[in-house]
Amino acid sequence: MSDCRLGMTFDKLLQTLSDHIPSCCALWALFVIQGSLQHVVICLLFVCLQYKGQANLHVFEDWCGSSVAQLRKNLHFPLYPHTRTTVKKLAVAPKWKNYGLRIFGFLHPYKDGDFQFSVSSDDNSEFWLSPDECPLNARLLVYVGQLGTEWTAPGEFTKFRSQSSKSVHLISSRRYYFEILHKQDDKGSDHVEVGWRPFLPGLKYEVIDSAYISLYTDESSLKMNSVDHIPQTLASHIHLPAEFRPQADMLRPDPRDTFYSTPVIDPSRLQNVLPACLYSPTYVVKDFPIARYQGLQFVYLSFVYPNDFTRLTHMERENKCFYRESPIYLEKFGFYKYMKMDEEEDDRLFFFPNPDDSHLTDIDQDTNRSNPDPNPDPEQELEPEEGEMSDYSYEEVEVRPGWAEESINWQRTFSVNPMDFELLRSDWNDLRCNVSGNLQLAESEVVDVLAQYMEKLNERNGGIYTLLRIINVEKRRDSARGNRYLVELELMERGRSVVRLSEYIYLLLHRGRPGEESVENTDSAPASAPPPLPSPLLCQPVMLQWRRDVMVHFVVPVKNQARWVQQFISDMENLHQQTKDDNFSIIIVDFESEDMDVEQALRESRVPKYEYLRREGNFERSAGLQIGVDTIKDSHSIVFLCDLHIHFPLNILESIRKHCVEGRLAFAPIVMRLSCGSSPLEPNGYWEVNGFGLFGIYKSDFDKIGGMNTEEFKDRWGGEDWELLDRYIK
Repeated sequence: MSDCRLGMTFDKLLQTLSDHIPSCCALWALFVIQGSLQHVVICLLFVCLQYKGQANLHVFEDWCGSSVAQLRKNLHFPLYPHTRTTVKKLAVAPKWKNYGLRIFGFLHPYKDGDFQFSVSSDDNSEFWLSPDECPLNARLLVYVGQLGTEWTAPGEFTKFRSQSSKSVHLISSRRYYFEILHKQDDKGSDHVEVGWRPFLPGLKYEVIDSAYISLYTDESSLKMNSVDHIPQTLASHIHLPAEFRPQADMLRPDPRDTFYSTPVIDPSRLQNVLPACLYSPTYVVKDFPIARYQGLQFVYLSFVYPNDFTRLTHMERENKCFYRESPIYLEKFGFYKYMKMDEEEDDRLFFFPNPDDSHLTDIDQDTNRSNPDPNPDPEQELEPEEGEMSDYSYEEVEVRPGWAEESINWQRTFSVNPMDFELLRSDWNDLRCNVSGNLQLAESEVVDVLAQYMEKLNERNGGIYTLLRIINVEKRRDSARGNRYLVELELMERGRSVVRLSEYIYLLLHRGRPGEESVENTDSAPASAPPPLPSPLLCQPVMLQWRRDVMVHFVVPVKNQARWVQQFISDMENLHQQTKDDNFSIIIVDFESEDMDVEQALRESRVPKYEYLRREGNFERSAGLQIGVDTIKDSHSIVFLCDLHIHFPLNILESIRKHCVEGRLAFAPIVMRLSCGSSPLEPNGYWEVNGFGLFGIYKSDFDKIGGMNTEEFKDRWGGEDWELLDRYIK
């Protein structure tokens, strides 16, 4: 740059700027010149020239799939890549797998004229070009495939019709915004390159190299959570159809999702509706020695009504454990044994079970007796090995041989009994089947209990309530003493207003033991006659009321997880905005993160309350959680031990509150672990039925059991949640 010197005239400087640097830099330089700071102009000119010869490169790692559409489904795309760097030409081959690339910047034509572009890649890719320097005007020009099955060899620019563009007129004195998207799976020779040529016969494509590209912006000094500079274009966003139909039933609208927004019934209306009774279930472990990690054996599931469709039916092509059959058996014989073929040659019938048969009862009892390993390894996958027979197989049933070899008969018909496979399940936490979802509560039982409750409610309040909808009923079974129910109802009050009711009630089976009596006295039978079996009593369990306004503290330890920390903060902002709930806070314990300023991000956020704690040294999850809990002053508030990498539903606050009762209940929601390349909108994966990393508990109860085990789990994690569960159950 011989022309770049202090003595050059204003016009000469301006001409140099316009010829050699992006227009945005020219504007900055012009501003400085008018301020008579010409020595700053030279420095600025030098910095701006560094933009030439490079393009911005964003890398999204650990993401399966081979289509660009799959890249757009990544929760962090396009703002929070794993890596932000630069590339010196539009031809990249990192020799890696399961990643996505976004390359963007400005194209500088070497002459005026018509050009033709082409892209080549393994796997899919897209090249977008704007008619000017504005990213919002970028349009898709060429691409390799859209289904994920298409690919090309390096330099193969003419394999697909979609690879080559029509004529594009460019002017050398202008710059044009461009963008490349590329998705690579775990197979093939990864590469992506863009070529161009003058639109003339016989000319070959040449890869666009450093002489003709420049950065969109310099990101070298920015933290990973600084994203305002990243262009958001048509290329970078998911294009959903006008009517989005989720593939999983559990994603469809459910009244539970928004029930928190319905006005609460006046608490005085619920007083003395039911007689009071003590809540003392038999499944509470007292003075029983529990071995390390044996607490899992004492975890049982609740029954729910109506069906919440948490059963992962869309995953059952890969995992059919819900049907309690050996995978080998199903592969060989399928479900034919549940069918009785009509007009068979002999009288031998295929087995098809009847829900009323004693055989099903025996299976259910066997299932209850099948317990997990009392000393499981927290880092070991608890699914059966390939070829292993499940504990609840039907393999003892004689199967008709030679079925597969029989001739095809298009007129063959069959008979079948209605089957409810839920009858084969128990409330034992089945660690071998992680797609079954919540247990289903029988409708007849729900109707019977709620009919009694609504009768008592209207007796107490003069008949002003009408049941509109049963939103949710959760049952915790105790066959010895009685069942606990969480009932959530939508009611019409006086025919004018809609209110919600969410209360724990108890169906007490036996009232003869000390401490279990109702506050109402019952007449005893004559001494000479055997005492009659008392009828179940619907009552209000004492000290089992959940607080609707209790403060919830999300405690999260972090280290160098900028993308996920920012996502967590954004989720908490959205939670506050949507629910208008101010009674929660987030406590982040930061182990010297270098990729973002966590404290500044919290300061600039719109979360109602937060606490930032910085700790030196290596990451320690147990210590981080304990440090966060120790800062909470109110022992009668709820601590929610939390992780990153979580997508929270809007009803999470109410779910935590209604499942945590001080001195009585703690809450461990079951998390769905997504498969590689899956997202909350396409939830392929499984329920982590043995995971307790998310744990809600009152601080007083947390302190009572001793908090986190910070001595044993110093610089490692994995198992600390099971160890905490052991102490809580004791």
